[in-house]
Amino acid sequence: MISQFFILSPRGDVIIRRDFLGNVPRASAEIFFRNARFWKEGDEAPPVFNIDGVTYLHLTEGGVELVATTRDNVSPSFVLEFLRRVCMIIKDYCGFLSEDAIRKNFTLIYELLDEVLDYGVPQSTGTEALKTFVLNEPVVVTPASINPKPLFSLNKGPTGVFKSVLDTSRTDGKRRDEIFVDVVERVTCTFNASGYIASSQIDGAVQIKSYLAGNPPLKLKLNDDLIIGRRDNPYGGSFADSGGHSVYLDDCNFHECANLESFDVDRTISLVPPEGEFALMNYRTTHGFKPPFRVQTSLQPMTDTKVQLTIKLWCEIPADKSASGLEVEIPTPKYVQRAHCDLDLKGGPQVQSWDFSEKTHILKWKFKKCAGAQEYELRARLTLEKPYGPSFRTEVGPVNLKFTIPMYSASRITLKYLQILKKDKNYNPFRWVRYVTSSNSYTFRT
Repeated sequence: MISQFFILSPRGDVIIRRDFLGNVPRASAEIFFRNARFWKEGDEAPPVFNIDGVTYLHLTEGGVELVATTRDNVSPSFVLEFLRRVCMIIKDYCGFLSEDAIRKNFTLIYELLDEVLDYGVPQSTGTEALKTFVLNEPVVVTPASINPKPLFSLNKGPTGVFKSVLDTSRTDGKRRDEIFVDVVERVTCTFNASGYIASSQIDGAVQIKSYLAGNPPLKLKLNDDLIIGRRDNPYGGSFADSGGHSVYLDDCNFHECANLESFDVDRTISLVPPEGEFALMNYRTTHGFKPPFRVQTSLQPMTDTKVQLTIKLWCEIPADKSASGLEVEIPTPKYVQRAHCDLDLKGGPQVQSWDFSEKTHILKWKFKKCAGAQEYELRARLTLEKPYGPSFRTEVGPVNLKFTIPMYSASRITLKYLQILKKDKNYNPFRWVRYVTSSNSYTFRT
């Protein structure tokens, strides 16, 4: 049971507020913002925390905070999933989730909340079902006035499209029938000090956002050589793959609209897509895959108070691909006073940069664009407050990478074709297919 729901701006202003049970103080929004902004030791606040018997559950999307409060013993994952669904509903109707979009669609969002929450109990969160009950027209907001982000930034939402689902019912001739399909993957990988993979996992999803009038049925096909854990091998034996070219998934699940009658035979999925954004398929794999990046670090004492730290980075994605927004973080000991770095500057002087924070003692190596099949090197001269000792090596690292790789699938899962099964032969809407791989946790121990 949710006691309160509110949306806060980046400054802590309450934009939307609903109090269902009246058993939580009205100052809860201020209490939440003060504690979330100034969490213990400067760390980021966890998604769930309890203060004075009130549990606060929140997520950040589009620069705003969506928060639910409760005094009951509710499932945190259930409430967080509900908040995520509210984000998707707002994006489906308003085209984009931001403070500006919420303020311009104030009445519409309150009307949506009245339908999805009944006295604090979540109800239907399906965009298609809500269209029957919601009467207000949205003011579609595009992110032109917002700070520009990379084209493939996942902060935009998986499809990166800013359009209302109500556009499919337009009769003024401005309707544009199109469908967006994204294969979105997040890589979790840990390397030991020798550079070998200690643990690895890919969490992926096939996400669809449909703007097709009349919701015509679809048919799409995945890799023929796709092998799915217990579905294809119920007795747990090892897979035989002499060529090593098959795509292995540990497990997966499908949206309720997916028809899997022929999936086990030819890897095709038939469906009638609901309106709005949804995940047709979620999957996970821990089988061997080629990591997109490798890092090697070395230390060389120069004097008693100066050390040279050398970092080599290998970008092992295909040469025709490139990573955007790559950031390499190297924690250093607290007694490092300052750092000066030399870069090899492949790709031009504007592509790479570095920064050292004397407060956090973290050295950051940044790439606007990191081309595939390339090797990069950074040499940092560190000045120490006290003489160099053997313990210095153990205090450097671990090295963390953050990145986004457009049009690249780490698991090698591929969408072979997308058919729209409509009887009218002249009906040929736009089809957009995109692959995005990003880092969830990508760590090298030193």
